[in-house]
Amino acid sequence: MTIKDKGISRRDFVRGTVTGVGVGVFAAAGFYSYSPWRNQLFPKIARKQADIGVCKSVKVTNISETSWFDNGLLISDIKKAGGLLVNQYSLNWPPFGDGQGLAKGSYEAGINKIKHLLPDRLDEAWALIEQNCVHTDNPGGFSCLVEIEDMEGEIHKILFDTGWSYKWMEESYKREGIDKMLANNEIEMLFVTHEHFDHFWGLPVTMKYNPNIPIMIPDTFYPEGKQYIKDSGHKGQLTEIGNGLNKIMPGVASFKFDVPIICRVFGEQDIFVNVKDLGLVSITGCCHQGIIKFAEAAYRELKYEKDTLYGLYGGLHISPFEDWDPKYDDLVISLGKYGFEKIGCNHCTGIVTAKKFIETGYPVVEGTARFRSKDKAYLGNGDTIEFRAPV
Repeated sequence: MTIKDKGISRRDFVRGTVTGVGVGVFAAAGFYSYSPWRNQLFPKIARKQADIGVCKSVKVTNISETSWFDNGLLISDIKKAGGLLVNQYSLNWPPFGDGQGLAKGSYEAGINKIKHLLPDRLDEAWALIEQNCVHTDNPGGFSCLVEIEDMEGEIHKILFDTGWSYKWMEESYKREGIDKMLANNEIEMLFVTHEHFDHFWGLPVTMKYNPNIPIMIPDTFYPEGKQYIKDSGHKGQLTEIGNGLNKIMPGVASFKFDVPIICRVFGEQDIFVNVKDLGLVSITGCCHQGIIKFAEAAYRELKYEKDTLYGLYGGLHISPFEDWDPKYDDLVISLGKYGFEKIGCNHCTGIVTAKKFIETGYPVVEGTARFRSKDKAYLGNGDTIEFRAPV
């Protein structure tokens, strides 16, 4: 792990803590919390240095980072349904509505209305969904295409999550050519980070174009989620991934975290890519485990080029609803500890967070705010980021 020297001395730190009230104190205290000085108080981490090999490059194309279009509406639904611990399958959100209204549904009742139409007749299925579900215009979805170039120059494509709304995800797939890639067997696997509605419920759109695609999921999916994979028309191999490190291909490994998540979801897996002559690139869906735990897992578990945590992409789950709290400033400060040299954030990172990263001087790759993404401060729908050492 490379920890960047920010050029702040102990004297500067002390002066910061006693100068001014509020921001100066908390900023300095936050810096100390994540500085090498604090690390002196803890035992040195034993690094396992697992060797996963290397690859030439990795490119990420953002298919859709817009999980939903109205924060207020989503929050209101969750609150009215009973709060953050309510089972997501009971919310009567698309596609599992049974016509009974918010928080009065079930997986079985909802899927029975559309199962006979999956995965090929999605337009008909969505028409029924609009009749039986609440707020059908709000869902979008999170999904990206990860392209790994191996040391021989061959490209391996991984579909990273599969979104939410059938209607929106089909539009997004066609916009980025994902439909044709799936149909032509160009995409080697579907990697599902976790069971949340916005990352997983758009599954029939993927199945429509390739029902035989191998799928990797965390082994903490609930019975409803596993049944949904079957009901969506999947005919290929399903692999359930347990805790810790799992090698996928040379230079690429997943890591699964046991972490409780809102709406009765448990467990998230993400991807690490070791890029030749650059360092490690970390790709996450939501990072519910937290950016610190994510980075520390990489440092603890893996051997990687130049011992550098080079790149980061995905949703970092700091302020997904733009509800900034001063305690989040510590997370912004902590990111600098790891020395990332290229950051592509979006989705549940929050626009406010992305702008704070930029203001702090972090190497954030900005986007184009196309296709209903809201701001250029992060990589939006249709944007790409590539991690490759210069020739």
